[in-house]
Amino acid sequence: MEWSIQQLARLAGVTSRTLRHYGDVGLLEPSRVGTNGYRYYDARSLPRLQRILLLRQLGVGIPAIRESLAGGSDADALDHHLRWLRQERDRIDRQIRAVEHTVTTTREGGAMDARQAFDGFDHTRYEQEVTERWGADAWRSSQDWWGSLGDEGRAAFQQEHVDLVAGYAAALTAGETPTSEAAQALAARHWRWIAASWQREPEVEAFVGLADTYVAVERFAAAYGGPEAAAYVREAMRAYAAGR
Repeated sequence: MEWSIQQLARLAGVTSRTLRHYGDVGLLEPSRVGTNGYRYYDARSLPRLQRILLLRQLGVGIPAIRESLAGGSDADALDHHLRWLRQERDRIDRQIRAVEHTVTTTREGGAMDARQAFDGFDHTRYEQEVTERWGADAWRSSQDWWGSLGDEGRAAFQQEHVDLVAGYAAALTAGETPTSEAAQALAARHWRWIAASWQREPEVEAFVGLADTYVAVERFAAAYGGPEAAAYVREAMRAYAAGR
């Protein structure tokens, strides 16, 4: 069985243009090209495309995806990702129960159970994502740094991010452009916040790449207040990086 490029795009929830791009960059070659120039895909294309889309959801770039596809079979890679997805499902279920507990306890005036309140809120859940994007050394370094902060340090680091998000939102609401003094001051703080996390000055390209993921990855965009706000943050970060 085979599917035309339009049929496969419709099934996968992407555009034909996206599939053509994946073919042009060597990620997903069509199984054949008709005399009319149309691209067709057979059953072997399905797990490969699924693998590509899963990696794109993680914000992994095209070069890294190409490298990932070159190693191991699609079935093995998808099996690994399936285990991670199941772990994520379990974590989200635990978070739902934790928030339900907090809502119920708050409304009824009961005593909070700290362990139950934070069940499922685990920094280590990012291990696979960080490893796939930046390598195992980056994950180990991040873990060492995060563990060294202590409770107060971690709280301060997280609060700085909350303040950054609020600052960007206020600047956007006030009509400040991404290149304005206010937005650029926030971007400078953002640079320092990233530098603290990475334990080094970010490369300009890496900083811009991170800004792009804020828009490309839905949950990152949500963390900054949605697509419009995330795009504003991205442009402010790009402008700041261009001036360094």
